[in-house]
Amino acid sequence: MKIKPTSSRMFSLLVLYDMQTLFFERALEKISDEDAHKRLDTKANHIAWLAGSLVQQRYEVANLLGYTEKQQAESLFKDGKGIQDNVQYPPLSQFLQDWNKISPILQELLSKVTDEKLDEKFEMMQGMVMSHYELITFVIYREANCIGQIALWRRLLGYDALRYDDM
Repeated sequence: MKIKPTSSRMFSLLVLYDMQTLFFERALEKISDEDAHKRLDTKANHIAWLAGSLVQQRYEVANLLGYTEKQQAESLFKDGKGIQDNVQYPPLSQFLQDWNKISPILQELLSKVTDEKLDEKFEMMQGMVMSHYELITFVIYREANCIGQIALWRRLLGYDALRYDDM
């Protein structure tokens, strides 16, 4: 990690954030856009949706911390929108482009977040109040979960396993 966080509570979360920034890119390596939409006769979220929802999540956290831009496919994911049948999601290259744009911006925002901001509570959705720290912690957990799902899809679709070398 190149950036020293303002809050010591953010150090380990930023280490995971950096790892997941790399793992997301590797998880999508060489996957065709056709395969990214396959659900193999299940109701599982396909790779395209998983990728877009992760990009959306990073933009939404950045928005909570003052950044105002949105991902290109925001309309497909905003307001917690789940996977939609019979929708052609954007190519993985578009999600990677937005991921590579937001990742350093959000890393910087997360590194500058103060303990006061981390402790600040907000209403996530009606009746659900949480602190910014709780949200950021959950987001980091969810990123690992979704990248793991993409890694499983890689194997189910006949691609090589996710690479963990040269970290």
